[in-house]
Amino acid sequence: MKEKIIINDVGPRDGLQNQEKILTPQERVALIEKLIEAGVRHIEVGAFVSPKAVPAMAGTDLVAAQLPVSDSSGEPFGFSALIPNRKGYDLARAAGINTMGLVIAASNTMNEKNVRMTTEQALAVCEDVLAQAKCDGANVVAYVATAWECPFEGIADEQAVIEITGKLFDYGASEVILADTIGAASPGQVKSLMTKLVAAYGAEKLSCHFHDTRGMGVADVYAAVECGIRKFDASIGGLGGCPFAPGASGNVATEDVVLMLNQMGFDTGIDLLKLSAAADLAAELTGNCDGGHAGRWIKRQIEKAAG
Repeated sequence: MKEKIIINDVGPRDGLQNQEKILTPQERVALIEKLIEAGVRHIEVGAFVSPKAVPAMAGTDLVAAQLPVSDSSGEPFGFSALIPNRKGYDLARAAGINTMGLVIAASNTMNEKNVRMTTEQALAVCEDVLAQAKCDGANVVAYVATAWECPFEGIADEQAVIEITGKLFDYGASEVILADTIGAASPGQVKSLMTKLVAAYGAEKLSCHFHDTRGMGVADVYAAVECGIRKFDASIGGLGGCPFAPGASGNVATEDVVLMLNQMGFDTGIDLLKLSAAADLAAELTGNCDGGHAGRWIKRQIEKAAG
């Protein structure tokens, strides 16, 4: 039996939120359906945020209403949505979302730019939402953004990241995702932080979210795998970027991560050829998707099979 690694595709949210072209809810559903066809079972389908602040995420409730609850075997899909606060939590719950993601940055300036709160205020919001989720029996995960570097404050303090992570677990987060929001981390930095976090909290409660700004996204995934991490965010076609973080370009491409993990002998459950079709759709819909580095190789395999 191959060891499993979970890929959570964040393309329909993180991948689309900063695109110049705003997709309709139906177009976003079409992209999610392509990901499902490829075997992706965990997908961030949108965000319950202010449509004025992030117009691309308007209508996430309409997207959620059109998604299947489970596959043909009855196994439920792991659909999630980003929420900024209690209001977002309530909206996501009403829309039937089964996993919600809160975000807090490791740096105070990023929190002020992203959610207009200090780190302490953002932690208080997280505590309130997570307490309500515990009462409701809902699943809320937490992101620690700028976990390695902040575009405003520079290199993140590892101890501060470790302490914020601990507080989030104390508040009731089921999982904490360490996010390299601007794609500044090196594999060595990833190994350093994740080794400490795994020792403190256990690999099974941690996952990682990398951007490919400096071309090190896949290498960072590898470093985290070596630390025992078995769940990763990735974005179809390498779409992505945070509108509130200067220099945050695309996420590490799902197809690049899946290819590497498959060749390392892990089971992702994802069909690379069908994933290529999802990347093609992402490019068609956005007009701004170069695809992962592995795209050309995957297409050659398709051509060989057809020929």
